[in-house]
Amino acid sequence: MRALVVYCHPVAESFTAGVRDAVLRGLRAAGHEVDLLDLHAEAFDPVMGRDERLGYHEPGLNVLPIAGDLERVKQADALIFVAPTWWYGPPAMLKGWLDRVLVPHETFGMPKPLRNLERRLTNIRVLVAVTTLGSPWYWWLWIGQPGRRILLDGVGGIIHPRGRKLWLALHSMDSASAASRAAFLARVEARFARL
Repeated sequence: MRALVVYCHPVAESFTAGVRDAVLRGLRAAGHEVDLLDLHAEAFDPVMGRDERLGYHEPGLNVLPIAGDLERVKQADALIFVAPTWWYGPPAMLKGWLDRVLVPHETFGMPKPLRNLERRLTNIRVLVAVTTLGSPWYWWLWIGQPGRRILLDGVGGIIHPRGRKLWLALHSMDSASAASRAAFLARVEARFARL
């Protein structure tokens, strides 16, 4: 399987970098091909400018600013997000990547009355989000899990209809012990080694 890992964190020595490395070790142990897309290292611009927005619904034209990233998504069998959850959602850079790269006509067909988006990323059969959250699990449920819903339900609505979806999260990150962090890393690596 070819896995595109979309990683987003501005600090090279962050715990999220350790999560990324656990994901990569697990995928490689399982024999999967890995394409790491590090949004900060590749200096991805998350801002959709005026001209890009005006061309957003135009087939062919909307691909031009993000053709490289879109091609990487279209070549993948698995799409894996590794990023922290900040203010209940993905970091701005990752949200900007979703806004700019998952364009209509290429990754989804526009909805029609009483019909959902048309799935066009049917090459993606595995969708995973791995994250850390400052909030405890019960507060995350109370808020409605917006970050999970964006990544697994929103993006999940345009992948293969029988695609597998997985959410791995470490809650209460700010007060997590060294032992609980280490256990989470081990769980992430083991889970991806079984993917």
